[in-house]
Amino acid sequence: MADLALDLADFITASPTPYHAVAEAVRRLTEAGFTEQPEAGEWSTEPGGRYLVRDGTLLAWWQPAGTRPGTPMRIFAAHTDSPTLKVKPRPDTGAAGWRQVAVEVYGGALWNSWLDRDLGLAGRLALYDGSTVLVNVARPLLRVPQLAIHLDRQVNQGLTLDPQQHLLPIWGLGAPSDGDLIEFLAAEADVDPDEVAAHDLVVHDLTPPARLGEEEELLAAPRLDNLASVHSGIGALLAAAERSPGVIPVFVGFDHEEIGSETATGAAGPLLESVLTRIAGGFDTRIASFALSRCLSVDVTHAAHPNYLGQYDPTHRSLPNGGPALKVNANQRYATDAPGAAAWARACRDAKAPSQYFVGKNTVPCGTTVGPIVATRLGIRTVDVGIPVLSMHSARELCGVQDPGLLTAAATAFMTDMT
Repeated sequence: MADLALDLADFITASPTPYHAVAEAVRRLTEAGFTEQPEAGEWSTEPGGRYLVRDGTLLAWWQPAGTRPGTPMRIFAAHTDSPTLKVKPRPDTGAAGWRQVAVEVYGGALWNSWLDRDLGLAGRLALYDGSTVLVNVARPLLRVPQLAIHLDRQVNQGLTLDPQQHLLPIWGLGAPSDGDLIEFLAAEADVDPDEVAAHDLVVHDLTPPARLGEEEELLAAPRLDNLASVHSGIGALLAAAERSPGVIPVFVGFDHEEIGSETATGAAGPLLESVLTRIAGGFDTRIASFALSRCLSVDVTHAAHPNYLGQYDPTHRSLPNGGPALKVNANQRYATDAPGAAAWARACRDAKAPSQYFVGKNTVPCGTTVGPIVATRLGIRTVDVGIPVLSMHSARELCGVQDPGLLTAAATAFMTDMT
């Protein structure tokens, strides 16, 4: 379990953006013998592993030998994006002799967690020839400085941040000049700056993942939401492929969950339905396949915070290293129902992995996941689970060292369950 947590740390470090997370997952799949299925190419029905990439979204599946059209699927659904600060199209700005970068908030970030951190910059550059190039400045480049307490004596009574004014990172001294940042990033990516037509860039925390606590039983890292789930999903798919069951295990890591999923590569878009229909053998045979399929929607959940226990239901708290939590909401903000919960319980029993519950307090509305979207679009029975974390949506989050491995084990059992 500890080794899996360390591997998760490596995966997170290699994945500062959804595009990098997809590239790292593809690297691992390719090493295991998976081959690319071009979305616009001829569809392969041969046995073996396939993956399909569209921007920051990845689908991968294992086609066992002997499967027929209409074979049920076991789907692991996660997301590749995390709350952050995204660079605006015209990034070069500044004031009073400082060079700064224009950014906007992506998702429901805890803004204060980005203050006074050494930040890198990563993403992709889109070139005039239609290609894209990944770039990752993984060294201190940016910083969002706080105002000194001497100049705001009331700051500890409540910090108020204006995202337009207070979250602009600095990256040097001097007068801003249009094109400076892109010229710098083009050099980092070894491309001609005059060939860069557009970009998708975000800042990322540079503090390496680390184990902490007296027994080193906790893992602190950026982007646990939701790369911890992506990492476990890839691991579970590879393990399921080795078993070659009579069901088709599928992994999907969506982009744009943190901003509502309503995009071409989000869970509310058509991509998953299109791919699953083709895996099932066509529109007619997908009806039987979908009816017998199940989806495990995997996103981190809230660990009980010892300093804020009043925010939690007292009988449905989850803690790190207690195993992944089953997430339940009466209003279907999570997609779990009783038969889905039973399928999850069976998977945990088969994997000898503990599980716990998370149900929100009645007076504290919970978030949601890709689970209800997948269930609504496809009619596939879906159950929501996730490992407990503290500081969700912070630039740096905290989980238990044991939980990523427990999640992978239970997910593997779920993805090979033929019941």
